Amino acid sequence: MKKDRGKVWLGVAGVTVNQLGQWLVVKKAYSGLHGRWSLPAGFVNAGETIDEAIVREIKEETGIDCLVSGLIGFRTGVIRNDISDNMAIFYCRMSDEQQALCIQENELLEAKWLYPKELAQDEMTSVMLREMVSNQFEKHRLDAIEGINPGDVFGYSSYKLFFKK
Repeated sequence: MKKDRGKVWLGVAGVTVNQLGQWLVVKKAYSGLHGRWSLPAGFVNAGETIDEAIVREIKEETGIDCLVSGLIGFRTGVIRNDISDNMAIFYCRMSDEQQALCIQENELLEAKWLYPKELAQDEMTSVMLREMVSNQFEKHRLDAIEGINPGDVFGYSSYKLFFKK
């Protein structure tokens, strides 16, 4: 069942890199990315932060448990002059390198570890992912700063900042 997300969307995507330098990529079974290599991604749910959302999405789509290392980018656009489509893109690391891929079959055709060079040469790589593999994002990553309380008056149950250190 499709959720009504209104006219302002907030999504997340995650670049998870293994010890060999390969990226965890997926082929979606639906939408404009059908059959194209892209990053594990999805929408932020009510009651979760954007970094919690990407950890959940990577686990749901691929079975991989990961930790967020930093924010590496933000994609934003407007669809048909009507819908604000926004996506935070995170750099993640596996919590255990021995984990096996286990795809969410109702959403994905395939999940695989591929080298950035392979993705750059594959005609089925999405436009965003092709741009990402051609840039050295790790040097420009924004790291998480946790344990900050902006004041009890705001009532945050979770609060993080992402800044370049």
